[in-house]
Amino acid sequence: MSKNMNLVRAEMGDAEFRRFSDMIQRELGIKMPPTKKVLLQSRFQKRLRALGMSTYKEYCDYVFSDAGREAERQHMVDVVTTNTTHFFREPKHFDILTNKVLPEFWRTIGSSREIRIWSAGCSSGEEPYTLGMVLSDFAEKHNGFKFSITATDISFQILQRARNAVYPLEKADEIPQQYKKKYLLKSKDPKKPLMKIDKKVRDRVSFKQINFMDDFRMDQKMDIIFCRNVVIYFDRPTQEVLFDKFCNFIRTDGYLFIGHSESLSGMRLPIKQMAPTVFKRLP
Repeated sequence: MSKNMNLVRAEMGDAEFRRFSDMIQRELGIKMPPTKKVLLQSRFQKRLRALGMSTYKEYCDYVFSDAGREAERQHMVDVVTTNTTHFFREPKHFDILTNKVLPEFWRTIGSSREIRIWSAGCSSGEEPYTLGMVLSDFAEKHNGFKFSITATDISFQILQRARNAVYPLEKADEIPQQYKKKYLLKSKDPKKPLMKIDKKVRDRVSFKQINFMDDFRMDQKMDIIFCRNVVIYFDRPTQEVLFDKFCNFIRTDGYLFIGHSESLSGMRLPIKQMAPTVFKRLP
């Protein structure tokens, strides 16, 4: 029997799963209950293949060794994290941004300074580039409006994909026509149905690797934070600590957008709700 066949049939023991799940929740914040064992086993298979290992115990021993912690941790993070996203996801948020939030900032701040936006948990880049399109469009209509977008994720691999800004052409179906014309570049090779985000949007977005479980810092306070469909993988106490940290990074009267499957109910945070899953920072 080939090694690859052995890898397919290998099973993760309960002891190995407990070690992995405890570390993943402690270091990444991601809940990993016993029901996730098969999922974790499936995701780790590619790492066993890459390392030429035939059992999960062998991989576990390596990950927890000094050498493995140094060399394998980022690879493990890349396969563990979930990266589901698309352009203009939860479109109501972008309607609120266009019709309420940005006009409010324009009235109060105008061209006096740059508006700073953070896409926290940006995955493969669709969210920050969506923000880039919406704000670029607003800037074209409001002379002097300035903005920058910081996009962060824990996965090095997914950030590389985001920086490339190249996507399957079918993803253009998610983007309203008014933005397609101005901000997408289609491949001229019919054998490669791809698109690239236009440079004027790409130049507004900077990418940075951040683990929410670390004592991370931001250079300046933000006017708007999008953190959507990220904390659903964390337990409630971890969520509250993280959102409290986010609030410290938002300017007074700035905005926090969360996912529609998430809730801040019961959390003691210096914010007030302005719309479903949209909150404003209090003084």
